[in-house]
Amino acid sequence: MVAAAQGAPAAAPAPAGPPAGANEPKVGTNAPDFTLPGATRYGRLQNPVKLSDYRGETVVLAFFFQARTKG
Repeated sequence: MVAAAQGAPAAAPAPAGPPAGANEPKVGTNAPDFTLPGATRYGRLQNPVKLSDYRGETVVLAFFFQARTKG
């Protein structure tokens, strides 16, 4: 452990967040409805995509957080 330099301010503790799993959905529950802009490899779709449009079907939602970015 490294001691803080004399006269240096102490680091503030990290803020406490919600407990682990607090917003985690339970297995077997339906996801809440949401609307997102849709996209294909050719660009954005004209109409937004709603989860409720796919009720009764299997839906896989994937996020590609670095897609189409310089990162």
